[in-house]
Amino acid sequence: MANHDTLDPSLTDDDEPTRRDVILIAAGGFAAIGAAAAIWPLLDQMSPDASSLSLATTDVDVSHVEAGQAITVVWRGLFFNNPATTEKEIAEAKDTPVDDLPDPLARNANLPETASAADDNRAAKDREPWLVMIGICTHLGCIPKGQAVGDYRGEYGGWFCPCHGSQYDTAGRIRKGPAPQNLAIPPYAFTSDTKIKIG
Repeated sequence: MANHDTLDPSLTDDDEPTRRDVILIAAGGFAAIGAAAAIWPLLDQMSPDASSLSLATTDVDVSHVEAGQAITVVWRGLFFNNPATTEKEIAEAKDTPVDDLPDPLARNANLPETASAADDNRAAKDREPWLVMIGICTHLGCIPKGQAVGDYRGEYGGWFCPCHGSQYDTAGRIRKGPAPQNLAIPPYAFTSDTKIKIG
């Protein structure tokens, strides 16, 4: 049996853990676990769903697309426009000086980040009539109009976002309105004359 005279005099019976302390620590731990369990579904729902992740790449058949026509495909939850531009639209896009553009960068995932927004850096390489881009306005994520016949295409003949008035030209470059960037171009490649692999 320990001699009370040799024990540290600064220790008292109050310093030893009591049953109440153990219960409070256990209750705090369970509360923390419960809070984490309650928050997890909220955080998890912000992640892409399995169907989007499974579409890391997709093949698109463009054999039926005519000049001036566009198709819309959903890829990883994004709307993807694939218009085949006409010779007139190509000429207009080439004649636009990059210095006149609000966003001078190509925003093309297939090129370096510093590539200019010249028409050659926006159109498909060696397949100039093709423009493959994500058709989501860079202002607030709306879907610009203009990819279907009869829709208003804005002053520049490309895409017009009716929500806040952003206007894009035929190369998907922002020309007017609050959108800060050109429409993004996803990673893609032609696997044949009529098929494009996106992603």
